[in-house]
Amino acid sequence: MHSHDHGHKDLTVRRLIYSIFLNFAITASEIAGGLLSNSLSLISDALHNLTDTFAMVISLFARLISKKPISPSKTFGYKRAEIIAAFINITVLIAISLFLFKEAFYRIFNPAEINGSLMFVIAVIGLAGNLISAVLLYKSAKNNINIKSAFIHILSDALSSIAVILTGILIIFKEWYILDPVLTFLIGIYVMIQSWHMLMKVIHILMQGAPSNVNLDILKNKTETVEGVKNIHHIHIWSLTEELIHFEAHVSINTCDLEKIEAIKGSIKAILREDFNISHSTIEFETENCTSPGTFGQ
Repeated sequence: MHSHDHGHKDLTVRRLIYSIFLNFAITASEIAGGLLSNSLSLISDALHNLTDTFAMVISLFARLISKKPISPSKTFGYKRAEIIAAFINITVLIAISLFLFKEAFYRIFNPAEINGSLMFVIAVIGLAGNLISAVLLYKSAKNNINIKSAFIHILSDALSSIAVILTGILIIFKEWYILDPVLTFLIGIYVMIQSWHMLMKVIHILMQGAPSNVNLDILKNKTETVEGVKNIHHIHIWSLTEELIHFEAHVSINTCDLEKIEAIKGSIKAILREDFNISHSTIEFETENCTSPGTFGQ
């Protein structure tokens, strides 16, 4: 099982590296094409591609640093580096989208002539590169919020490339130059909506919020059905990363027998692991009148 996970992580790293080089090439071609064709939407697509590339560079760095072992100064290790990377990626994307809004607003009132044919060709090249990158990262994005943030960057660029292609066709045949800044607005709105949802999720994790897929009332009720448990309180549950959930609580019990206490602990941990996917838990037991020899609390 360990070797399988290790192989999967190495595959993710390789795919990130391939996508980084591919997106650098796309960005360079779209910036050059946007300047030559005078297309703002193509330049906006290039800037999104550039943020895709930075996102993947940060994702790669975070993926590698998250493997570093724990240390006396980093007792949780570096796994949360991926969450921080996702936060940086999303923040940069929002900032660039706001800049493009400003540029598009200016272009609406000051339309510029655009080379639709060049715009079309470059957008097709960009779309092909985006789709290849999206395929490379699709599986890893399912279970990792950091890779998912990079994947969202790429997906948004693929969609914008399609829109740029269609706009290029209309500019070639109809000379509707105003579509270029209008499209830039639409791309920006879509990306802002996607980024906002991702940002809220990342902030929730950084604030040590309870995972949305864990119902505390159900968890409390289930653990209190364990024989020997009186009640469970002072419950704290949070996500270290999107995948790793931590739990701690005080459990009042009605026994002082060490073997029974170990059995209770094993039953509670099994419920947490099997029903709520919580692999790391800290439980403090509370009991009364354990003063006789050989009893808990001595």
